[in-house]
Order: sequence, then structure tokens, then C-alpha cells
Amino acid sequence: MTYSNHRNRAPARSLLSSALVTCLMLGAAPSVMAQSATSSLRGQVAEAAAGTEVTATNVASGTVRRATTRADGSYSLMGLDPGTYNVVANGQTQKVTVTVASTATLNFSGAPANGSTANATNLDTVNVIAPTLLQEVRTSEVGKTVSLQQIQTTPQVSRNFLEFADAVPGMIFTRDAKGNTSLRGGATNSDGTNVYIDGVGQKSYVKGGGVAGQSGSAGNPFPQLAIGEYKVISGNYKAEYGQVSSAAVTAATKSGTNEFKGETFYRYTNQDMRAKTPAERQPNQTKFDSAEKEYGFALGGPIIQDKAHFFVTYEAKRFELPVTIAPEGSVADRVGSLPADAAAGLGPASQQFEQDLIFAKIDVEPTDNDRIELTFQDRDETQEQFSGTTAPSHGRLVNNTDRRYALRWNHSSDRFYNEVMVTHEDSFNRPTPLMLGNGFVYTSPDGPDERTLVQAGAASALDSQVKGQKGWSIEDNLTLDGLQWAGDHTVKMGAKYKEIDLYASDAQQINPQFYYTIDDDDFPSTTPYKAQFTKPISGVTGVTSEVRSKVKQIGLFIQDDWQVNDHLQLNLGLRWDYEKNPVYLDFVTPPEVVNALFSQDPNAGLGQSYAQTLALSGLNVNDYISTGNNRKAFKDAWQPRVGFSYDINADEQHVIHGGAGRSYDRDLFDYLQLETTKLALPQPTIYFRDPATGQCLDGQPACYTWDPNLLNGIGNLQALLGNTSNAGLEVDLLNNNLKAPYADQFSIGMSNQIGDWLTDATIARTLTYDGFAFTLGNRYRNGNFFDNPQLCGAEKPGFGQPWSCNVPGFGSLIIGQQGIKTRATQVLLSAQKPYSKESGWGTSVAYTWTTARHNRNINEHYAFDRGVIGDYPYIKSDGAPRHRLVVTGSYDGIWGISFGGKVTLATPTAGNDWYPVTLASGNALPTPAAATPDGNGKFLLGGKIFGYRSVDLQATKTFKMAGNTELYARIDIINVFNFDNFSQLNYTKSNGKLLASYNETGEVIGTPRQVKAEVGFRF
Repeated sequence: MTYSNHRNRAPARSLLSSALVTCLMLGAAPSVMAQSATSSLRGQVAEAAAGTEVTATNVASGTVRRATTRADGSYSLMGLDPGTYNVVANGQTQKVTVTVASTATLNFSGAPANGSTANATNLDTVNVIAPTLLQEVRTSEVGKTVSLQQIQTTPQVSRNFLEFADAVPGMIFTRDAKGNTSLRGGATNSDGTNVYIDGVGQKSYVKGGGVAGQSGSAGNPFPQLAIGEYKVISGNYKAEYGQVSSAAVTAATKSGTNEFKGETFYRYTNQDMRAKTPAERQPNQTKFDSAEKEYGFALGGPIIQDKAHFFVTYEAKRFELPVTIAPEGSVADRVGSLPADAAAGLGPASQQFEQDLIFAKIDVEPTDNDRIELTFQDRDETQEQFSGTTAPSHGRLVNNTDRRYALRWNHSSDRFYNEVMVTHEDSFNRPTPLMLGNGFVYTSPDGPDERTLVQAGAASALDSQVKGQKGWSIEDNLTLDGLQWAGDHTVKMGAKYKEIDLYASDAQQINPQFYYTIDDDDFPSTTPYKAQFTKPISGVTGVTSEVRSKVKQIGLFIQDDWQVNDHLQLNLGLRWDYEKNPVYLDFVTPPEVVNALFSQDPNAGLGQSYAQTLALSGLNVNDYISTGNNRKAFKDAWQPRVGFSYDINADEQHVIHGGAGRSYDRDLFDYLQLETTKLALPQPTIYFRDPATGQCLDGQPACYTWDPNLLNGIGNLQALLGNTSNAGLEVDLLNNNLKAPYADQFSIGMSNQIGDWLTDATIARTLTYDGFAFTLGNRYRNGNFFDNPQLCGAEKPGFGQPWSCNVPGFGSLIIGQQGIKTRATQVLLSAQKPYSKESGWGTSVAYTWTTARHNRNINEHYAFDRGVIGDYPYIKSDGAPRHRLVVTGSYDGIWGISFGGKVTLATPTAGNDWYPVTLASGNALPTPAAATPDGNGKFLLGGKIFGYRSVDLQATKTFKMAGNTELYARIDIINVFNFDNFSQLNYTKSNGKLLASYNETGEVIGTPRQVKAEVGFRF
């Protein structure tokens, strides 16, 4: 069907231009433009007088954009929707297709010749050249465009439009065993990404995942039927992109056209259309029922011919997803000692998922210079969540909603293009336990750690939460074109103001958790060794279990794209972001907590306060005590971004490009709110005595006698601590000088056009700083983080962390600070032959080589292996494999069948755990470490070098019917060769080294071989 791709500009993530000095020299007033999905077309009209009109008419919608030539014959058309246009200048017409968020060049020769050319069709007195795809070549950005043709022909497992982004070097799209999807760039986690739909950022400010609603979700952020095409920028983005520290994706949606067009589809698979999972292949296991149903429709057309159009789409998912419940690998051999009811929770299972997506748009063009759009999108999903060591009974049900409105007005003229946009968003995530009652967690010792075998019974109280964001924004973006000073300048400037409420409710008084250790010589398996539960705090002022923060955001940018000459273009930008978050800034540390911190340390000599104990380790407790006035919003988020492209022969065939820039992101509200909510309804941990010896596991102090009556209601556990006691209740405090996490990016590369092929080779370096983490603030009386637990009142000697050296009258001190860092270097190689009807085929090749190190696992924000983040060693990152290759292709085959294929190969990715380092004292110090498993298979040639392999194929047959209607049938075969792509690692420690191997009965990435059948109708 032929919807035109939607014009838009990315959310004006305000900026201030790096070309500030240049713009002052130009005398340019502040102008604005945001992360844009629209495109620009510029070039020369030979032998044209100044003021000659150039018009571009969208073939599908009839919308028109106009410009006039300058004295030198140059012209510029701004604010073009991605799509196909008839461009007329000086009596000539060229038919071209422009891509999303790009600037392309189209030159016109002299007066039209009499007669026709080999590739032209004569229309009256003008020549209409055959459609030409215009690619942006002169750019310093590192990235690639994903076309609608690629979306429609590449095999896919999820119908998440972001799935195709992993055909861009440096990008990794994954679907885990639970069906959850994520997109990452480089060696960072998905939190650093931002996706812009028609210029509206979908950023999550509360939970992880980068995109609102995408944390732990099997759903799609947006209906695929509504996506026209999108651009993935993995690095060196311009100043118009904000609230991003990894990859930026800007997508253009479809619009209605001058014809009524529509389509509908139904897609299906079930357990009979897939192979068994590794867990289902084990003895005495059967294949669990599973099914995936996806269906939807899209409809678009004119309201007023050439002037107003509508477009609406709906997509739904109904899944039963197969998952595997398996113990942590290092203790998997102890499953046989589990009670029968606990062991029954292990093995294959299936979880339910439902999603409904709606997108609607009305566009109006009252004049050739103005466009008004109103869009609406809605996401509503429910998902059961259990996997890993979590049995189905211990799972939770998550309701995930996201609703957004956007109203924009675009106005263009010869020399400027302006966009005003007002948006509103309402996005919430609400998990609740699948059942109420007691939870039972079975663990087994692995050195100093207790590893989980299985979690059964009711889920924790922490699985009952409400997290969300709701608010509005307004932005104005302006592009000034044709400014002259030592070359041509296109200056973009933008300003944005946003007010958004961030909300968090962190737990309820339900579902206490009882922990049992299995095959432990020091404690019986029939008695719980500890319990965790929620308990309201008493006698502490100013805390609440629900918190709402009215956050204000400001963003400014200025960007100068300076065409110095026919060869050299400079991209100079500067951005500034500011955020004011009252929950963090105005928080007052309760006086009861402050008094406790400065009271006598019960484990130290008389006269030594708890604060003095912390000071012995270098921790100044005053850095974490807030008065409500001593915290300031971070104002130094200045982000210079510079780049260049050098066209060697000034013919866009061979272009050297490079750049450097800084980009700031956000600290997630999910972490910042804990300072308030944890104090209101913390989750204390209490230990129980061994009935035979009277001692607690590992000699923990403050033990209680086990009583089976404690299983009969959370109130019995709460009563152990007393109604007025806060003993054991966790205290979370944040550093008073938190900054925003940021990334510094550097790149150098070369792109080429060789015949029909587009190639690129780039070296990219990314350094990230100030990642957020919680660490344990407790210290022994001598300031040590590792020492003899007896110094904290433990019954048995040993060597470990000071978990029992609690804040007097409370529990452990957990401090939030910054310091997570990553260092990644990548070689990015790509080759693409775009599809054309004439050739009947297209292909893309993306290879990424990565070396990366970090001081903390990319998905972990609790770091208790060391006292502060600065003490962590740099280890090999678990964010990306060393080698990754993705090849896609499409081919128009016989009998009208179109074929598509995708091959994905990757070497194993390192895992992060710890190994013991023996100190001079003879004690073993658990030390963070990385280990890379051996490959689990080969592909065509060579040995077992790969950790991930998948070959996916699709075939589509279209049946033409009466009029312009058609039916189609499609088959996707995912993982044709049924490769096992394991996601879980087993760790062993040998001779002072950490070793890793795949858990071959655990969960997999992606799916086993699976066939998906689809039918559809278009008109």
C-alpha cells in the first residue's frame, strides 16, 4: 500500500549550538530545530536566473514545497517528508526519493534537451527522470537508514520495528527467552538509547529500557504498520539529539494519501510450529503449549484532496511464550536436594502476554508553506513475568500503558523552516504478584555467596509497584538556510520546555519471603535461615511510600552545518540541558536518621560515632545528608559536538568523515525515589537460629528463634521487630552532588559509492562516565569494608563484608553515588546494495568488532562487591561480543514470490562474576572478573567459535485481484537450522581464574526453530 512517509521533526531536545561563535559572526539570531524525521533537498540549477522557482510535489499526497534559486543557482527545499517527489526546476522534472532525517543533493543541468534520454520519459515539454534514491553522503554521523522495503522483506520474530536496527553496525537487538525485546548501541545497556517518533522522544525517565514501557516487555513500542522508515545513528549525532548517551533512532510515520488505501494482516505460530527448547529436550520433559497471534489493520486516505489526509492503524499481540525455569549454573547439581514442591517449579513453562497498539494521524496543509498535524498513540499491555530462577507461582502480572498526543505546525519559506510542537504523554508500569501469600527462596552456597536454585510461592512485595511519567512539553525549532560567510551555512536552533510528573510507589505490606539453604553443612535445609518482609517505619518524619516529583526540563541547542567548499563540510554544534527534580533536590534527611548516624557506633569504642567509623574509610556522611537546601540541579550539561565530512572528488563517491562530541543522559527516577520510599516502607532482613546449634548462618548477629507460626501472616514477622523498632530497616541516602551520566564519542571513517553499492568503514570510540550505582555504606569499626564479622557482633569468625554493622537503631546503609564507566572501541564495516525493481534484489552487510571494558556490569546498579565504585577493577564488558556479523537480503523470485533472508553470527559474549584472590593474610577476597565461554557451535566452516547463530528466511506470494486489491501469504522461518543460542552462564573458579560455560539446559536468546504464517489483504 502507498502511504506517504510522515514529515516531522524530532523532539526539540533543546540545544545551544556548537557553532555559537560562527553564528555570532554570521549575525544569526537564535534559531531552532529538533531531532528531525523530515528531510532536506538542495543543489544547483544550472543556467537559472536568481529567483527561479523550484517545486517538489509529493507523488502520493500531492503536497507541495517551493523554493527559489539564489544568485549562484543554488536552492534548498526543507521540511520534506521521506518519500518520492517530482522536483521541477527550469523546465526540467526529476523524480526522486528522499530518505528519513537526511540532507540530499539534487542538481539540474542546463536547459532541457529536445527529445528524450535513455532513462527518461517525455511528459509534454519536460523530461521526467526515472525515480532515483537520494542517499545522504556528506555527513559526520555514524549510522544508517532502514527502509520500508527492508522492514517488509526481512524475516522477523517480533514485529518490533526496531528489530531491523541490528542490521546497522554497532547495534544489537535481542529478544530474550521471555519474549522481551531491547535495543542497545555499542557496549552500553538499553537505558542510553532514545527513539523519536515523528520527532517526539519516547524516553523513559523512570524505568530502564531507554523507551518508555519497554523495560522487561515483550511488546512493541509502536505499531509497525505505521512506520515508513527510520534512521539509526549509533554515534556522533548532531546537537539536535538530546537525552541520549548511546544510540538515537528517528522514525517517520506514514500519512494518508490522495487515495483510500488499507491493509490487514494475521500472523500465527504455536508449539507445533516450533522445535523444542533445550529444557524441553531433557528427560521426562514435554513440550509446553505456546502460541503467538498478531493481527491488525491500517487505513489512510484523503479528507480534502491534496490538502488534508488521515491515517489510522491498530495492531494486537496475543502470546503464550515458552520460558525455562532453571537454577543458577554453579549450583545446578544440587537440584535433587530440593523439596518436591519447589523442584516442581523448575523446567519449561509458558507465560501470557497481550498488547494493543493504536496510532492515528490527521494532517492538513492549508498552504504550500504550512502543515498542521495531530497525532495520537496508545499502548496497552498485560504480561506475566517469570523466568530464570523464578517459578510461575512466584511471577508477577504487569500492566503497561503509554498514551501520547502531539500537535505540530510546520511553516517553511525560501530561507527558513520552523516547527512548533506541543505534546502530552502518560506512561505507567504497574506490576503485581500473581498470588498472595508466602514466598520461598531456595539457595545453595557457592563460596561466600548464596546462589539461587528456585524462587517459589508468592512473589516479593517489591513486585507490587507503580512507576510512571505524565506531563506536557512545548518546543520551537527553526532552520535558517543560505547564510553566507566563507561558504554556505545552514543554522538550526531549538528550545524546549517540559513539565512532567514522575511517580513511584515501591512496595506493599504483602508476601514475606523465607529463605532456605540446600546442601549447606552449616545450616539445616528444613528451617529458613532468613526472612525478608516489608514493615512500616515508625517515628521517622518526612517519608512516604508514594512519591510524585514535578520535574522541569529545559533544552537549548544550536547547530551550524557549514559547507566550506565543494569538498569540505563542517558540523558544529552545542547543546545544553537542564533538569530540576524536586524529589531529589528538596529531600530532607529525617532528623531521626541524622541523629542515628552521629550516635555512638555500638561496635566501636566509647566516643566513636557511626559517622566517625564511616570517616575512617574515607566516607564523609555529610556528603549524603540533605537539608533540603544543599543540593543543586546540575547546570553543566554543555555538550559540544563537532564533525566533518570531506568529499575527495566533490562527487559524493568517496567521503572521509569524523567527529567528536559529548552527550548527557538522565539518572533514572527509579533510583532517585528510593531515598524517600525505602525509608517509608523498607524491607528488613532477619536471620533465624539453627535449632540444633543456636547459631545463625555464617554467624549473623541479631538472630531470632524460628517459629512455624511466622508463616501465618506478615504481622507475626513485623511483631518480632516491635511496633516502635526500626532495627533492620534499610536506610538509602544519595550523594548531594549527583550529576548526569554522559558519553564522549569519537569517530573517523570513510564512505563510498561504488556503482550500486554503498560502503562505509568507521572506527568509533565511546567513553561513558558517571553511571549510577548503589553501594553498601556499612563499615567495620576500623573503617574496613572487609574484615572479621565478629567485629559486628557475629558469632563466628571469618572474612567478609560488614552487613551487620548497621546504622544504630536501623538496618544497612545503602548509598547512591556515581562512578560506573565504560570504555569501548569498535570497528564498524557496512556494505549495502539498495533494492530496486530493476535489479530485483538488495542486500546489506554489517560487521562489528568490539573491545570494551567497564567497572560494573551494564545491567547492574547495585554494587556490593566493593565499598565504593572507584574500588572496582576494569574488566571485560558483557555488553557486546568481540565479533558480530549481520547479513540481510531480498530477492524477487519466480512465480511472483519475494524472498528475504537474514544471517546473524556472533562470537560468545563475556560474562561478569567474581573469583577469589588470596591476600597475604590468607583470606580470600571476592574480586569482580570477566570470563568468556567457548563457542557452542560452528557455521559452515571453522570450529565451534560462535555464541550466537541464526539463519532466518521468509517467502511472500502476492495474488492480484480485481481492481487494486491483493491478497498475500507469507511464511517466516526463524532459526532455520535450530541453533541453540544459550543466554545463561555457569561459572567455576579454578587456580585463581574465573571460567564460564553455557548452561545448556537453561534459557535461550531468541527462539528455537520457529515457523510463522501470515496472511494479509491490501486495497
